[in-house]
Amino acid sequence: MKTLKGVIAATPTPLNADLSIDTDRLIGHCRWLLGDGGCDGINLLGTTGEATSFSVEQRIAAMRAVAQSGVPLQRMMVGTGASALADSVALTRAARELGFAGALLLPPFYYKGIDAESLANHVGEVIAKAGPFGLKIYLYHIPQNTGVPFVAEAIARLRERYPDIVVGLKDSSGDIAFSRSLAVQFPGFDVFPSSEGSLTEWKSSRFAGCISATTNVTGALSQIAWSDPDSEKGRQAAASAMAIRGVLGGFPLMASVKAALAAMTGDGGWERLMPLRRLSPAERAELFARLGKTDFAAQHAPATTG
Repeated sequence: MKTLKGVIAATPTPLNADLSIDTDRLIGHCRWLLGDGGCDGINLLGTTGEATSFSVEQRIAAMRAVAQSGVPLQRMMVGTGASALADSVALTRAARELGFAGALLLPPFYYKGIDAESLANHVGEVIAKAGPFGLKIYLYHIPQNTGVPFVAEAIARLRERYPDIVVGLKDSSGDIAFSRSLAVQFPGFDVFPSSEGSLTEWKSSRFAGCISATTNVTGALSQIAWSDPDSEKGRQAAASAMAIRGVLGGFPLMASVKAALAAMTGDGGWERLMPLRRLSPAERAELFARLGKTDFAAQHAPATTG
């Protein structure tokens, strides 16, 4: 069964002082997101999670720690994309074997100009080598980072060949018209835009929800917008979530989300990044001055450990 719907947080990856993954803090944050944090699901080890900064071994070790923690994996997808085919296969196989609800697969992103058939064949190789039994693949469309889009032609070929395996797409392009067109063109294919602003139109546009970095902060507000999109309360919640998102997006996004979590938890360790830099003191002061004009202060603080 496909269970990934609604408000999904693309969670950051907390780091220890030696820049290894702090799995205790990560597990605690996942538990909070799925509870008081207001989220229906989690996208683990994606772009917000700095996944491509870690080795395959580090990523699988983090996946295994989360799986063994008792966090409900039916509510979690995990990023398994890599430039090398063998790495994508190893990560995707681990996601399937550990029991995650889905694998979020980047295209092979070093070589540009990959045609639709070659891209579909690459995904097919990952499926064949990772083992198709029980596997659910979500395509990760983020062309501003990869330079390799999942175009409609490639999606059509994959849906024809693997209708029960290639089940959805995360659209981080920021092109809401593209998201809408995919949802119409491929009925039953779960399309997740990357902004909370899409939540109030999920019924009319046939979206499965949204997958967003900023729902780590706006999850409770976003849940109101998702659950009650046609009401004034839902529209106001969406507007409040988008106001917070707008402030966070005015700074380097991963750094601003981690700074917000550090403030919410009182745990400065959240601000470590690799290889990106944390906000400067001046940027941090400006960020919180702007957040002070939103509903940010009303958000609850998550736990800092597992």
